[in-house]
Amino acid sequence: MDLRSLRYFVEVVRHGGFARASAHAHASQPTLSKAIAQLEDELGTRLLERGRGGVRLTSAGDVVHRHALAMLAGSTRLREELDALRGLKAGTLRLGLPPLGSSVLFAPLLARYRQQYPHVDIRLLEHGSRRLEQAVLAGEIEVAATLTPVGDGLAHQPVRNEPMLALLPQSHPRAGARRFRLPWLDQAPLILFEEGFALNRLIREACARHGVAPQETVRSAQVDFILALVAAGGGVALLPRLVIEGRSLSGLVPLPLAGNDLRWNMVLAWRRDATLSAAARAWLDLVAGRAPDL
Repeated sequence: MDLRSLRYFVEVVRHGGFARASAHAHASQPTLSKAIAQLEDELGTRLLERGRGGVRLTSAGDVVHRHALAMLAGSTRLREELDALRGLKAGTLRLGLPPLGSSVLFAPLLARYRQQYPHVDIRLLEHGSRRLEQAVLAGEIEVAATLTPVGDGLAHQPVRNEPMLALLPQSHPRAGARRFRLPWLDQAPLILFEEGFALNRLIREACARHGVAPQETVRSAQVDFILALVAAGGGVALLPRLVIEGRSLSGLVPLPLAGNDLRWNMVLAWRRDATLSAAARAWLDLVAGRAPDL
């Protein structure tokens, strides 16, 4: 079996079907279908069950999928070690960034990275932090931006530690306060982010420490929509200060949180046992403000 067929197989599984996988694999649906059919013929077993809702793994497919991930990760590590020998005249930076805060923190740095290493291909995966951590551990990407505490098996370096703000509509009974106390979340619905955002878990844990079980309402990945929803009286949102700065806060009252037990601590994380590629090490050095050791 060849690595390309395994890569096509992994993409179809990851995206739940041939149509969605086609764009990410840069191959037509017939090409993907033919490659997986040949893989099934070679292995003598069906790997995928096809249905109206997409595809799902058979028992044999689950085994092949596990080994395919390991084989592809091994192939990637081989290429990365060779890239290091070439001193970043070629290579790939496989990076994961969450939607929240990346435009402020990482867009300027990525532009600078591109200027310094124009021959390095940047492959970006955008998801919530917890999904990105899983991708690092699975070998899909090398480095991901996430929030502390990071998951087991990951090392990390700091990026930015920010206070959190409570965003209230002007009509909220606590809008005149100097600081917002988490127990007040009993008085209004709480607007959270989509599942997969590490910030949701941090907010829930902080509320639990204060004995609060807020009524969770709408979830969204779009900060502007969350702010508009708060301004319209749809609830209260908790956001890092960095994300709020420079945005229109018409109809909103931002209040710092009382206490210091809920902060937005962004880090870059990688697998603790991994040998990072030269491209990844150069990215970590750039973010840390160090001269890269190539």
